Amino acid sequence: MIAQNNVRSTNNDPVESSESSPITGSAGSGAGASRLFRHFGSLFSPPVPSSDPAGYVEFGSISDPSASSGRTLGTFAGVFCPVALSMFSALVFIRVGFIVGNAGLYVTLLQFLIAYVILLFTVSSVCAISTNGAVEGGGVYFMISRTLGPEFGGSIGTLFFLANIVGCGLAISGCAEGIIQSFGPTGDAGTSGSIPDGRWWRFLYCSSINTLMLIVVLIGAEMFAKTSVVILGVVVVCLLSTYVSFLTQGPIDVPLPHENHLVNFTSAWYTGLQADTLWANLYSNYTKDYTSNGNQVNFAVVFGVLFSGVTGIMAGANMSGELKNPSKSIPAGTLSAVLFTFLCYMALAVLMAATTTNTLLQNNFLFLAPINLWPSFVTIGILTATFSTGLSNLIGASRVMEALAKDRVFGPLMSFVVKGTYKANPIAAVIASWVLVEAILLIGSLNTIAQINSVLFMLAYLATNLACLGIEITGAPNFRPTYKYFTWHTAFIGLLGTGIMMFVINSIYALSSIILCMFLVIALHLFSPASQGAQWGSISQALMFHQVRKYLLMLDSRKDHVKFWRPQMLLLVSSPRSCCPLIHFVNDMKKGGLYVIGHVKVGEFADNDSSSDPTIEEYTQWLSLVDHMKVKAFVELTLSRTVREGIQHLIRIAGMGAMKPNTTILGFYDEEQSRDFFEFEESPYRTNEFDGNGVKLFPYRKSGETKALEAMEYVRIIDDVLRMKKNLCLCRHFHRLDKQMIARNNHIRYIDVWPVNIFDPKNEDPFDVVSQFMMQLACIINMLPVWKKLELRVFLCESETVPENSTSFDRPAEHRLDQRLKLLRISATIHKIADWNKDIDFAKHRNILKQFTGKTDSNQVMAEENINRSKLYMQRINQIIRDKSNATAVTFMYLPTPPASASVDYTQKCHHYLDLLTELTFDLPPTILVHGIDDVTSTTL
Repeated sequence: MIAQNNVRSTNNDPVESSESSPITGSAGSGAGASRLFRHFGSLFSPPVPSSDPAGYVEFGSISDPSASSGRTLGTFAGVFCPVALSMFSALVFIRVGFIVGNAGLYVTLLQFLIAYVILLFTVSSVCAISTNGAVEGGGVYFMISRTLGPEFGGSIGTLFFLANIVGCGLAISGCAEGIIQSFGPTGDAGTSGSIPDGRWWRFLYCSSINTLMLIVVLIGAEMFAKTSVVILGVVVVCLLSTYVSFLTQGPIDVPLPHENHLVNFTSAWYTGLQADTLWANLYSNYTKDYTSNGNQVNFAVVFGVLFSGVTGIMAGANMSGELKNPSKSIPAGTLSAVLFTFLCYMALAVLMAATTTNTLLQNNFLFLAPINLWPSFVTIGILTATFSTGLSNLIGASRVMEALAKDRVFGPLMSFVVKGTYKANPIAAVIASWVLVEAILLIGSLNTIAQINSVLFMLAYLATNLACLGIEITGAPNFRPTYKYFTWHTAFIGLLGTGIMMFVINSIYALSSIILCMFLVIALHLFSPASQGAQWGSISQALMFHQVRKYLLMLDSRKDHVKFWRPQMLLLVSSPRSCCPLIHFVNDMKKGGLYVIGHVKVGEFADNDSSSDPTIEEYTQWLSLVDHMKVKAFVELTLSRTVREGIQHLIRIAGMGAMKPNTTILGFYDEEQSRDFFEFEESPYRTNEFDGNGVKLFPYRKSGETKALEAMEYVRIIDDVLRMKKNLCLCRHFHRLDKQMIARNNHIRYIDVWPVNIFDPKNEDPFDVVSQFMMQLACIINMLPVWKKLELRVFLCESETVPENSTSFDRPAEHRLDQRLKLLRISATIHKIADWNKDIDFAKHRNILKQFTGKTDSNQVMAEENINRSKLYMQRINQIIRDKSNATAVTFMYLPTPPASASVDYTQKCHHYLDLLTELTFDLPPTILVHGIDDVTSTTL
């Protein structure tokens, strides 16, 4: 990994331990309503053409939709007409009387105002999204998924799909009700008794209408869109006939429908324009609903029915795949339709209140036909309005389902939809939607379906407002909608309004919808392909960035306190292939702290080299490694002339603000052959993900290859870390660590701590900063699953001779250590090494070993005899430790400071320092040599 050629370099393993030593490789809300609805052409700036080869558009890019094949619809036919028809739906001819008769004119006008304020602010959010990027097929689902990301987008898209299904069922029920009223036992069309009535007869009529819609939609959405202009014209003419009748007709005795068994009279009066009638209808007078088994009506029921009739604001957005210019057509057409329907409804409510008695309004929801100058006009209006609304919802549902399938949000579960497409018409999606509508029709009651429909649509509107509010809060620079009347205030008001009114309509339905949405969010987060989030972008990333930045600025390193200390790890890795167990172990040891995996690529970023920085390309590979290892770590890469210089860079720059590593972890410098855990058959980390195209990523030093790092440079790195005031850990034998075996094997029972500085032993060693840091790390590991089953052992090793049969010294030392562990709340057993003093003469070797550490006279020259004696001494200590480690999982040991860089024979001392550490840790279990810098434990509250 150390090739000295400018930027490009081949990878080698700089440090030859099985842990791959750490080191690395080479190289305006205040506008009035009148202003809002005028001059739509001036609201939008011209779109900027761009292309997206992946089929998705980056945030902020605008493409030219008219260039796409199959886009033939303009603003009026493609948006205004579908939206207006959907907002008229079954409400305009069938349920406005129900609303006015129960709620009264004042409350009715208030409810219309609330509904349209919610709709207006939601339309504002839709306009903001649709004018901020190219809108493809899928309409609202496309907008939400590309804004909120696949989890929220997929879940809300699913709910919006269901809302369209329920909306279609609602429209069909209204259509069937109109047919029964006109041609049933009490037919208003002069054909009384032509067709039978009853629950299952109505279901049959609904199914027939649904099937007719299926046939129309299978022929193609474009045909419906073209005929929607004619259909809207018919509905408007029928509505005008109703207005004329209100103004001209005199008193009429209107019969009540035969299914109304709640009253004992058979007719009620229509009075014509009269002040007394208007006065009687000003206030609320809630009764029972004769179409739903006599259920009591209240404000929530009335608002649920009202809102279900005006939920069509997304009908134009659902046709986005067929629009020539969705970014312009959706805002202009939707806003125009909202204003038009609002005026129509307000006029209709006032005229009803002024001409129709409360009794008739409450007991005959279809009274408009008998009081009309031309009764057939009402029948035609009901059939055309409900049929067109049902078609619009069925088309919308199938298009959303098609978009979900194409995005593979549910993986292969919906692949049949993509395969079942013929000439751009999603045949399979249409048929599936038709089947679900049939299931909704089994509910029967139009008013019950209306409440479900309202709640589902409100949740979709809530998500749309949430998407815009989130983007606006994050301040994403690429969120620049050309629609001028959107602010975070409009999104927040729309969000608040939809959230409140959902629960006002029906708290059970609302709560159930939210739970279903959360379930879908979690399921999609766990099981949906992760690639969509990268392709689309996710608002969660922007929100997290916004919050993380805010809290990082609030995090002040000057306010750090030892009580809240936690390890912040920087693991320096040469090749992750050979140190997978170590990467996983450090992830356990971080205890919720910062974890950074650092890598140095040796090379030079020369002025005369035109190639790009190699760390940019490699960064994504390291992120894939983190995903494969399932560790919670950041990655830091750097390019440097030497490994030592690169490590200094990483120690200084890793982290951000007050979140910076306080502990540096290196692999050990030894001659052990590395193992490739990505290829090893029994390895839990086995994968071929990093072996693409015959090139192995993360190469490591193989047998026979020379080391890329000299021993002296490695010791200098140790010295650098300590001088930079970072805690230090050297890890050896971690290729032997097997957590799975620890979990299932009862033979491995211990985590061992040896708090004695072998190079300069003192009785105070167990109580100094290094030993406290060592015990803290061991305690952290012992708190985690798998490791929790192990017993923590602390070995008490005396360094001075104690008179025979005397207990005046050993008892106080053991007692002090026991008290210290209790104060630190560390659950551990103390094991005294009884033969330590007998086998080893500390006093004799102390001065010799000091020569290999920083605590010595820098001018003292080492003798060959002393070197040999010190190695023999280390071997004897190693034997004692090995004898105690037969059932040990991990061993923590005291790391002495390295030789002073200014000392005589520094190079030789570095080699002998490493040789002694090698002898000390020979053939031990996975071992961590630890050197702490600062206090990390607290005994106070």
